[in-house]
Amino acid sequence: MGWKSYLLPLWLRAAAGLEQSDIARGSFIVEYEEPRLGFNNNKSPDEHMSLLLSNPAIKNVWPKTIVSIPNTQVGRAGPTSPTHLVARDLQGNQTYSPHAMTQVDKLHEKGITGKGVKIAVVDCGIDYTHPALGGCIGPDCLIVGGYDFVGDAYNASNTPVPDDDPMDKYFGHGTHVAGIIAAQQTEYGFIGAAPDVKIAAYRVIGCANRAGNDVIAAGFLRAQQDGAHIITASLGGSKGWSEGFLNVIASRIVAKGVIVTVAAGNSGEDGLFSASAPAGGKGVAAIASLDNTVTPVLLTQSSYLVSTRTKQSFKWARGSPGNWTDAGVLVLWTPTFNTNQTGDACLPFSGNTTGLSSNTTGLSGNTTDLSGKVVLLSLDGCVDQYLQSALKLGAHYIMVSNSPDANQQNLYVRPLPGLLGLGMVSVTVGTKWFADLAAGKVVTLDFTDIATSRVTLEQSPNNRTSGLPGFFMSWGPSFEGDLTPSFSAPGGHILLTFPVALGSYAVMSGTSMACPLAAAIYALLSNVRNTFDPIQLQNLLATTAKPVQFNSSINSLIAPPAQQGAGSIHAYDAAYTTTEISRSSLAFNDTARLTGKTFTISNTCVKEVTYELDVVGAATAYTFSAGSIRPAAYPDGPKLDSSFAKVELSDYKVTIPAGGKVTIAVKVTPPSVAITRLPVYGGYIQINGTNGDKLSLPYQGIAGDLNAVTVMNTTYLSNANSGPDYPPFNGSNTTFLFPQADSVDLGLITDDLPVAAVDLVFGSPLLSIHIVSTGKKTVNLGHAVDSPFNYTQRVLMGYQWNGQLADKSFVPAGSYKFRVSALHIFGEADQPQDYDVAETSSFKIAYK
Repeated sequence: MGWKSYLLPLWLRAAAGLEQSDIARGSFIVEYEEPRLGFNNNKSPDEHMSLLLSNPAIKNVWPKTIVSIPNTQVGRAGPTSPTHLVARDLQGNQTYSPHAMTQVDKLHEKGITGKGVKIAVVDCGIDYTHPALGGCIGPDCLIVGGYDFVGDAYNASNTPVPDDDPMDKYFGHGTHVAGIIAAQQTEYGFIGAAPDVKIAAYRVIGCANRAGNDVIAAGFLRAQQDGAHIITASLGGSKGWSEGFLNVIASRIVAKGVIVTVAAGNSGEDGLFSASAPAGGKGVAAIASLDNTVTPVLLTQSSYLVSTRTKQSFKWARGSPGNWTDAGVLVLWTPTFNTNQTGDACLPFSGNTTGLSSNTTGLSGNTTDLSGKVVLLSLDGCVDQYLQSALKLGAHYIMVSNSPDANQQNLYVRPLPGLLGLGMVSVTVGTKWFADLAAGKVVTLDFTDIATSRVTLEQSPNNRTSGLPGFFMSWGPSFEGDLTPSFSAPGGHILLTFPVALGSYAVMSGTSMACPLAAAIYALLSNVRNTFDPIQLQNLLATTAKPVQFNSSINSLIAPPAQQGAGSIHAYDAAYTTTEISRSSLAFNDTARLTGKTFTISNTCVKEVTYELDVVGAATAYTFSAGSIRPAAYPDGPKLDSSFAKVELSDYKVTIPAGGKVTIAVKVTPPSVAITRLPVYGGYIQINGTNGDKLSLPYQGIAGDLNAVTVMNTTYLSNANSGPDYPPFNGSNTTFLFPQADSVDLGLITDDLPVAAVDLVFGSPLLSIHIVSTGKKTVNLGHAVDSPFNYTQRVLMGYQWNGQLADKSFVPAGSYKFRVSALHIFGEADQPQDYDVAETSSFKIAYK
């Protein structure tokens, strides 16, 4: 069996419910049986496609889509900056905090370091010149080899330029991942979790942080072929189903005995049912993130001048973006002296500064150009609104004053046009600057020596969110009702390696940081257990994990399994427990499909053990707000409460002889809750043995019927030239012009095209787009080209149409409309009542 990527016509800009920017137009991935198929080069792409779909050797066809590294928060040293350790509160020989949180330190004390294990890192490459990563690449190095599938210029829309050098020069993500796994002794006094493993680097992401899923799959398959025991990938894209291309690839690799760990994703703001791919693959370990117990921050030293006084030094943390190298000397400016403005007071400012800061010296009384200034904002104030306003007035650099009540040390914003540098100063420095500006003084910041500035590390206890789930991480379950993520590891505020050219070390946050730590723990576990069996090791890690509380100051509920999985990994317990549970979780699906489950407790101890069982409920999370059909955004939603399910066990106390096992039956009655809001309930079955073993098994269910959930809100007419947001378009007075059918390469159409804008509010296993003639008679002409589409996600999907039907024929000039049908989850494709159906307004087409 194999697969290959073919370039074929693809008119769908958002195939399979993906964002328009996530589609590699003109590409499909084809799975085939050996021998490989041969094609006549004289055939057209359409003929190739027809041949592919009609050949019995073809098992499946997927659209080629775009994958990226999840958004991670980065605080780093500057380019080539020397680093000097100043560790507050963590002096001496105290353990590296992520290792203490996961018991990695206890395994290190026993000499367990991952020796003999090969881990493949599928990412953006690794800076193997870093001293803490061995400084070399080759058989005798820490980084033993790998492959670059893409080249520096690859952006997923152009042709990859592969080579044998998987170097991470400018991105840093893969270098940070490698350090988490296996950094050698660093100047900060810590090492990676499995320092004696060997790493192979497979570069599948270029400098643009985009890659086709075919390239990602190539990295996975090459890693397997090269003999990796563990494959780790901190990348992915929203999907929510287990049947996507990368999920299938990852699942099949697991089935061949290779461990696969994947970041659960950083789309927490999307609420429930936002599982990522390939983290959703069967048997794949999807890793969620917990906040570190300490907050490290790398501080750069610069200077400032108030009016004509002597220069003073200040320390500040680089945010992301952090391109301050060319900032030079800049005047500080703020839009307001009120550092606590919120809500309605957060009005956007423009060229007129009436009512705002009077610090407009040199701007003729109006703030029309901020390109030569640093804009000072308060973390307690209107950061988002003022940031956007400042950028519109040409600002390139933003400095934020920290809040006395915040645990925030490292700032990150998604790429914004014009923003070059983001930084943060302490509340003490910020307060002084606000006071100076309010007094009419001119404050000037000097960044001219930033390339050689002293950079120090300071660490302070995280007293607010220590060990709790990160706000940013994606929530399960899958659309099929599977429990995801698998379990959690520290991923918030992680200090480790970064490319030498970018400062050598960085603090990063995300499930991307938790995932490689879990991969390293798998390596340690394999040393003790003498196996790489993915299912056995996943069961051990899941059932010895410890559930943690929800990240909130207003309740003390245990976080739902849909957010944290089994809980925080405890590596030592997983390595040495003598009790094994036959499953890693129990997923009861929705109420309409609820059935009992069983699990087996095995006693591998040399003596009899008695186990007591109990059930602890976790927070129930509501998918929808009252009256809504769209999943509630987080952290404002989803709502959580203590409406626990009734969980009944067949036995609550069992005695198992040495080498024996007992099967426990589990019956669940969902809580009495508003099922129209699709509550997701769950908790943990505790299993405590007289031998000291303390285990827990996560369970999850959905109160309601997934089949009854609305998957499509509406469908309306838009047009391709209106942009990716697809606003409604009145096509009654517009005629869309197409080239003559078959007269030109339709891939070169540059004129406007009609678009079916499909507002998918939930996943649909089957989406059909039909063309309906609205002339003298209303006639359904059948599927549009490329329709139907399988396993769509939640997204505003834009389908651009070129006048072609699924049979490759072209409709005549005339009046038409789109008719869209979205199948409900668990729906029957031949049952009309199982679909959401909507039609657009009519539009006209003509041929040139």
